[in-house]
Parts: sequence; structure tokens; C-alpha cells
Amino acid sequence: MIVPAKSCRRLAESVVMTNWPKDLLSSYDAASMMTSSPVIERLRRSTIPFTYDTALESHRRSHGKDNAVLNLFERLHLGRGVYIPVHDVHGTCGAVGFAGDREVVNAGELKELTFIASYLFSRLSEIREIRSRTPAGLSRREIECLHWAAAGKTTTEMAKILDLSEYTVNHYLSRATRKLDSVNRVQTVAKAIRAGLIN
Repeated sequence: MIVPAKSCRRLAESVVMTNWPKDLLSSYDAASMMTSSPVIERLRRSTIPFTYDTALESHRRSHGKDNAVLNLFERLHLGRGVYIPVHDVHGTCGAVGFAGDREVVNAGELKELTFIASYLFSRLSEIREIRSRTPAGLSRREIECLHWAAAGKTTTEMAKILDLSEYTVNHYLSRATRKLDSVNRVQTVAKAIRAGLIN
């Protein structure tokens, strides 16, 4: 997740990726549980990983939401866990959380999870940045031509494979080059691969 600002009222708005049950976020937000969350408050001011136990933490909530939180997390078997504050190269503060109903993680596990969390958040940040820079509107044919160019095919070979004229293949590749703000075919293919448009 991206660490929610104080003005944020819904946890779902901050979550980047999760495998937690779908009804967790909707139930959490429907009951406005984020307003008094000691975990969220701690994430806003901490850079050190920490473990939590919902049974112990929920009593620190104001607004009488302690029992609702406890019931929700215990019902879904997510009563204990660890949150690892992370950040990306742009300074965006985030957190990666792991939860379940097992015993709290030990020091060795926490070190491993911290390494994994930092890498995961950094990688997700890179992917989001690439996607935000990727120009919309590459056509299906432009992507097909880039795919075959990446495979090392010549314009003549692509024309035969795609049942197009060489002129048309060059036209599609030129448009893709302009759209990806590239200077040549090699750079266009490289940008398309980095952007996840072809593989």
C-alpha cells in the first residue's frame, strides 16, 4: 500500500496490490475503521518494521471500533502480522504487510521479509512509473510489427508473416516509433519491451 494521508478515509484507495479476502477491504472501509487505526498511525511515523496482534492493538482504538476490528480480522484468520515501511526512489512512503494466524515472525524471518518487501515495493513503483509514461494508442498492428521486429524479422519477412505490404509494415513501425518517442527501430523495440507492450 501507499501510506494513506491523514485526509484519506478509505483503505482501499491506498492499496496497490493485495491477496487478502475481498470482503476485508470493503468491510473495513464500510465501518470507517481507518480513522482510529493504530497500525496506520504507526506507519505514518515509522520507518522500522513492526509486528502486530489485533487482539492487543484493537484496544488502542477510539470511536468504539475495537470489537468490530477484532471480529473482522479474527474471522478472516488475519489476527497477527507484520508491516514493513518501505519507500521508492521518488520518496513515496509505502508499506508491505503480511498477515495470518500463525505465531509472530522471528528476527530472521523479519529480515527476509524486509528485503522482499523493499524489492517488491521498488519494483511495483517502477512498473507504475513505466505505465504512466507509456503513451496510449499503440494499435494492434503496431504491436504485432514491434513483436516481429523484436524477434529479429526484417521488413520483408514481417510483410509476409502479417500478409501486409512492406510499405504498410514500415508505416506501422514509424507510427510506433513516434508514439514511443524513439529515434530508431531498436530503441522503439526496447521501449516497448520495458513498457510491457511486447515480450
